[in-house]
Amino acid sequence: MSRAAILAPRARAELVEAARFLAKDSESAARGFRLAVVEAAHLIGARPLAGRARLDLAPARYRFWSLKRYPYLMVYEAASQPPRIARIVHMARDLAPLLADLQDWPKDPDDS
Repeated sequence: MSRAAILAPRARAELVEAARFLAKDSESAARGFRLAVVEAAHLIGARPLAGRARLDLAPARYRFWSLKRYPYLMVYEAASQPPRIARIVHMARDLAPLLADLQDWPKDPDDS
């Protein structure tokens, strides 16, 4: 059985921030969002290459996974064991500058 993808500290903070924002309108939407992230982390852990590469936004080692029913992307490093989710970002944002720091994102989990 494969392990679920793990959240880097920044992705964890973005998850909390997004859930708080959603909870302002609907606590059930916030719960659904958190559940969607957990489900996606399990799917990514089982099939790390299932996400799409977006070379216009991030180096080839990253994959993108869009969450069902929510306008958020999970950006993860597929080659890590288990895969490591670097970011959880809203799709309405200007992604290129938002994700520019992935070029320098540390590979070691203790450095993030």
